[in-house]
Amino acid sequence: MSFTRTLFLTITLSLPVLAQDNYEIQVYGSDLVPKGTVMVEVHSNFAFQGAKTMVDGMRPTEHALHETLEITAGWTKWFETGFYLFTANTPGYGYNIVGSHIRPRVSAPEEWHWPVGVSVSTEFGYQRRSYSVDSWTWEIRPIIDKKLDRWYLCFNPAVDKSVHGLTAGSGWEFSPNVKIGYDVTKRVQAGIEYYGALGPMWQFDPLREQSQQIFPTIDVDFGKEWEFNLGVGLGVTQATDHLIVKMIIGRRFSFGTK
Repeated sequence: MSFTRTLFLTITLSLPVLAQDNYEIQVYGSDLVPKGTVMVEVHSNFAFQGAKTMVDGMRPTEHALHETLEITAGWTKWFETGFYLFTANTPGYGYNIVGSHIRPRVSAPEEWHWPVGVSVSTEFGYQRRSYSVDSWTWEIRPIIDKKLDRWYLCFNPAVDKSVHGLTAGSGWEFSPNVKIGYDVTKRVQAGIEYYGALGPMWQFDPLREQSQQIFPTIDVDFGKEWEFNLGVGLGVTQATDHLIVKMIIGRRFSFGTK
């Protein structure tokens, strides 16, 4: 095996979470969808600069449009369930359904009066092999956040594992996400979001093989029923798509209760 092929394979094996993150690029806050409410979101992510060729059977990401339909239902004050349907429109391959995930989540009730917001989600699902080195993955995502006057701080120290695929033997990997936001006005928040996939928890990958992205973002409050987030992502390592634009539009609908 040539050195170039070995290097490409090494980089690819570090990217199971990157493949997923290119569909749902979001730092999750601790608050849940309220009981009796359904949140419908569309995640749209376009890679202006990404992988130009196939690497280890995965299709190129450059100029690919990834769109995800996310539907989340709030069942109680402390429990919700989310469902994702991933799609991709890739030059030369057309529009395809990529896979789906399910994500139950629990939260610490407000009456506990904790000094920070806390919730925990677990996400499990499938992606087609031509879009991810791992077909089945499992993620556990603790979520901690805090509002301090105009500032908003959020940390998602997620860990994830391949259940079936090339990296199934790698164990749990550390994929931290961070958001720092500042309320410019009552309706507009400017922020910075960070997304990482650092490798196995007991021994991180070399920096060039890690996935690390930084997104300057803006969140706009169009009313309590709506969610809007826009960001431009810059990949800062060799194993990351270098320029991605992402947009999230969400709308809440009531069911069962007024």
